[in-house]
Amino acid sequence: MKGARILVVDDDSSLRRILQMQLEEAGYEVVTARHAQEALARLEEAAPALVITDLKMPGLSGLDLLRALRAAHPELTVIIITAFGSIETAVEAMKAGAYDYLTKPIDYEQLVLVVRRALERQRLIEQVELLRRNLDSKYGFENIIGHSQALLRVLEVAARAARSDSVVLIRGETGTGKELLAKAIHHNSPRRDQPFVTINCGAIPRELLESELFGHVKGSFTGAVATRRGKVEAADGGTLFLDEIGELPLELQVKLLRLIQEGEIETVGAAAPRKVDVRIIAATHRNLEAMIEDGAFREDLYYRLAVIPLELPPLRERAEDIPELVQHLFQRAKQKHGRPELKLPPELLPYFSAYRWPGNIRQLENVIERIVVLTVGDTVTLEDLPELRSAEPVTGDVLHLELGPHGLSLEAIEKELILRALRKFRWNQTQAARYLDISRRTLIYRMEKHNIRREPEEA
Repeated sequence: MKGARILVVDDDSSLRRILQMQLEEAGYEVVTARHAQEALARLEEAAPALVITDLKMPGLSGLDLLRALRAAHPELTVIIITAFGSIETAVEAMKAGAYDYLTKPIDYEQLVLVVRRALERQRLIEQVELLRRNLDSKYGFENIIGHSQALLRVLEVAARAARSDSVVLIRGETGTGKELLAKAIHHNSPRRDQPFVTINCGAIPRELLESELFGHVKGSFTGAVATRRGKVEAADGGTLFLDEIGELPLELQVKLLRLIQEGEIETVGAAAPRKVDVRIIAATHRNLEAMIEDGAFREDLYYRLAVIPLELPPLRERAEDIPELVQHLFQRAKQKHGRPELKLPPELLPYFSAYRWPGNIRQLENVIERIVVLTVGDTVTLEDLPELRSAEPVTGDVLHLELGPHGLSLEAIEKELILRALRKFRWNQTQAARYLDISRRTLIYRMEKHNIRREPEEA
């Protein structure tokens, strides 16, 4: 996004001039402000795509500015500047929603790299918002709430995938919204006016699943008193959503493979196969690669399904989206149960954000509905949040630091943590990311940022 406008906020005039010069040299338009109050006053007029702010400023601090920006413009990307050794404040800013941080003295190459990636995130936000504004169905992308980078990247790929007929494999933990994403892809595809048919491969007994999928003719087996078309045929011309594809028995995986490769199905008891035109979207929470190694899932089917793989992040990896989700689900539950007077104080939102949500969005939705139904007064209190109030904060291994007199480098500490996690798991990025409680995509970005490479002797 060359030419994008960046608002630089710093009370140090020399640093402001240096940042302005460096960013303009990199091809960006720069607007400056001397303090947080001036930045807020100029925000609407300047309409920046990105804000870079120092943390320590007179009056409102950079952290105060960050919180004000996140409250008024949650989609706006903010980068903070922190002094050497200001670890606690920088970490607090990241938790408050800062995209990234820069430490003084600021390295030009690092500045340009962080800005470029931040603007790329902003571009994704704008694209998804445009999609949301242009859609008019309850199954559009506008119903997938959140502005986190992890979610936006998935939605961008999903929006591009929707325009094709390619097979899509959606992966993610239970309750992350895989079926909602599948419906959004169908609704934004050329097949949107044709059927969207769902079959849960894990919810139907094995002996009935083949007939449910492919149909049967009268008399083909005991109990087949009439000819019945299957789900695949019902989806002809539209989209077939195979939920929990990992539960599909091996004998039916062969038939699904034929459907994908040849566009043909074999109805149970029929003399000959017939042609169908369906677009396949599959979803699973299972580790299909491990199932392939165990002989429980066909490798050739896996590669046919994973033409366009999408991985929905768990809610704990997009904690910045939780307040927005809570407000959305709270309003919907109030309307459903006829409680328009019920209020959820903003000071309770951090309890939702701090919780791990093992059941993801589905669990969050159920908890909020229970709160709306069971709250006695007109205002939700902490007593009405037993799950969240009693949950102990999650703690992992702590890196013990000695805070010496000369300060510490936050970047060096982050790099060391990432290196330790990668070495602990023999450079398995997925396991290291899970250990650090971040997404694999975030880990890869941090590795690139710190120029972390596996040494030959560690291979």
